[in-house]
Amino acid sequence: MATGRLSNVFGSVGTKDVAVDLGTANTVVYVAGHGIVLMEPSVVAMNTDTGRPIALGVEAKRMMGRTPANINVIRPLANGVITDFDACEKMLRYFIEKAVGGGRGRKMSRPRMVICIPSGISGVEHRAVRDAAEYAGAREVVIIEEPMAAAIGAGLPVHDPTGNMILDIGGGTSEVAVISLGGIVASHSAKVGGDEMDNSIVAYAKKEYGLALGLRTAEEIKIRLGSACRLEEEFEAEIRGRDLDSGLPKTIVTTTEEIREALSEPVSTIIDTVKLTLDQTPPELAGDLMDRGITIVGGGSQLTGLDHRLSVETGMPVRTVPNPMHAVVIGSGHYLEAHESVRSLYAAHKAG
Repeated sequence: MATGRLSNVFGSVGTKDVAVDLGTANTVVYVAGHGIVLMEPSVVAMNTDTGRPIALGVEAKRMMGRTPANINVIRPLANGVITDFDACEKMLRYFIEKAVGGGRGRKMSRPRMVICIPSGISGVEHRAVRDAAEYAGAREVVIIEEPMAAAIGAGLPVHDPTGNMILDIGGGTSEVAVISLGGIVASHSAKVGGDEMDNSIVAYAKKEYGLALGLRTAEEIKIRLGSACRLEEEFEAEIRGRDLDSGLPKTIVTTTEEIREALSEPVSTIIDTVKLTLDQTPPELAGDLMDRGITIVGGGSQLTGLDHRLSVETGMPVRTVPNPMHAVVIGSGHYLEAHESVRSLYAAHKAG
């Protein structure tokens, strides 16, 4: 898996076109000709006394739940949209500099950039993403919708006159789209993703056990015990948190069945979003989808048994991809490299 450390390898790439998956949970940077060079959490640690960031990405995430009063660890994006513009701009600039800046003490190059956005955001939110990219140092910005980028990254024939359904489960949103002839025919976005799953586990532990959990712990529980359907072999594990009554550390034993119950609402919402999109798909394309099925990508698609549950509920085949967390940025990168330069894309976008 690509990490921030890999950017050192490409410290001298100079001015390069880049594609960015600016996600609620993680930001991934793809440099044309090199592939994925950086993947770090979309997290910023701010000094509240100075208003300046003291850590970003991996270093900032390590601080979550462990900071003194004058340090605030935040995520600048929620549900796929920017909630803290200043922090987002600083974070994006930092990541781009790590990927193509050429190292400390050297002026950062100004790359041309393709950046992904959720399909359902407003014009104001759309503009905020563009502005953040420009303030972060991009000299030209082209926007691509996440479902289209995900479909390209998953290898779907998006330009063919056939229906292709993609489900992208990210940290803050789940995007569903039916694509044909290079365009989105039907789509829906739900503000449910990996973060909502973590919050559901926190709420379940509080309600059932009187146990306070941190979001990092909840994420670990989701990865270890989470599932969307009954497992052939259920198991249990210890989890640790703070007792809400005594305030002391407390350890309980929970099971995969209980965590599945905790995740039932966000999982059901995702499946309902898929069904709603299918209901609005033209009949001619619906027939294609019965044969081609649904392709799922994104970090949330790795929830155990989700593909089987989705297949049972929709009656359609479901396909996963080898690198689901990277599908969006890989698709953006392929979109970038399929054109002679981003300049032509930028000009076409401005003219349109």
